[in-house]
Amino acid sequence: MAELKRTLTLFDMTMIAIGGSIGSGIFLTPASIARDVGAPWLIVAVWVMGGLITLAGALTFSEAAALLPHAGGQYVFLTRAYGGLVGFLFGWAYFLVCNAGGLGALSVAFATYLGFFVPLGPVGTKAVAIAGLLLLTLVNVRGVKAGAIFSNVFTVLKLVGILGLVGVGLALGSPRTTDFSATLVQAPGSLWSALALGMVGVLWSYGGWQHATYASAEVKNAQRTLPLAMTIAAFSVTAIYLLANLAYMFLLTPAEMAASPRIAAEAVSTVLGPAGGSLISLAIVISTFGVVGIYTLTAPRIYYAMAADGVFFRKVAEIHPRYHTPAFAIVFQSLWAAVLILFWGTFENLISYVVFTDWIFFALGGASVIVLRRRMPDAPRAYRVPGYPWVPLFFVGTSIWFVAMTLVAKPAQAWAGLLFLGLGVPVYYAWKRQAAPGRPKDR
Repeated sequence: MAELKRTLTLFDMTMIAIGGSIGSGIFLTPASIARDVGAPWLIVAVWVMGGLITLAGALTFSEAAALLPHAGGQYVFLTRAYGGLVGFLFGWAYFLVCNAGGLGALSVAFATYLGFFVPLGPVGTKAVAIAGLLLLTLVNVRGVKAGAIFSNVFTVLKLVGILGLVGVGLALGSPRTTDFSATLVQAPGSLWSALALGMVGVLWSYGGWQHATYASAEVKNAQRTLPLAMTIAAFSVTAIYLLANLAYMFLLTPAEMAASPRIAAEAVSTVLGPAGGSLISLAIVISTFGVVGIYTLTAPRIYYAMAADGVFFRKVAEIHPRYHTPAFAIVFQSLWAAVLILFWGTFENLISYVVFTDWIFFALGGASVIVLRRRMPDAPRAYRVPGYPWVPLFFVGTSIWFVAMTLVAKPAQAWAGLLFLGLGVPVYYAWKRQAAPGRPKDR
């Protein structure tokens, strides 16, 4: 029987973790964060806090990934710590909306910004989005290493683009553009509200590093490689985001940032003119296309693991005999994402309703390290999270805070998301009733 092959290196996994985090967020969300937070020092503070949360999450997930280096990553942690239902609900939400919806959104964003260079109407934008997605599906079906090479190339290109933005801002901008000594003009009681609102965009922008765990079964020396890759990625993304925001504030005031719908393009245009908009559009095309490639590579390993456990279509658990990839899982995900693209206006609101569930599973994933230490006390651990239990508790606590904040700020969307998860419960038991025993040995 065909098996997954361990071919991914430290560089591959680091690029996947970095590339999975850096999408279109850093080009867009600083405007809403400046609008919510206002004071320059608070803008820097929320990005630093986001980096600390990301680092805590990466360190925490690294222990579980090193302990259980199987296909599916976070799905495996959740299943082993809490049972099959919790793992299934994670995969249920991820396949139907969170990841497939993300693929749809990123594919449409890629096509939209490509339209800056090649005029595309609404139909053309969707056609290009689906064509790009199918091309990346083919790349990832033909081998995990082929997908990793794509990830490496596009992640390096996007880093060059962002560092170019940073260089332009710091070299051609001025630190006098923004008064970094400015403070909040609101009453002190609004400080926590401002921080909470600002963290929404920050946490959205930092998300994606966990995708490195999904391909755990295909990593060389996974017990060492996964923790190192995610730690390097967490530090790198934090540094890049802080530098990018400083560059923005060297080119625009916080008020100008807050009023800008296309902050990156407008910031660079202040010193490079119209050419700046073209350069930023190219950077976003590269960045979004690169993330689509990474998500097409990594997330199908979750559905493969679910099928191997008997809670998804059995065909999805098959490994391609020539390419040694979960080909059916990759194709199945892309076809569903293409459907979401075709009906994007219909599904966009649904996707926003359940995105917050990702942070429910972040909290559960972080806490799984504590649970697994109790359930598997004698298992060999090549890596242990430093600062245990405080680092995992910090990550879990901030994840719970984010979920609670969403429940208060957007109750309709949050409750809809919880209802959607609830619908997965009878589906899980229906799968279990008809599940066949056994799982692939490479799992």
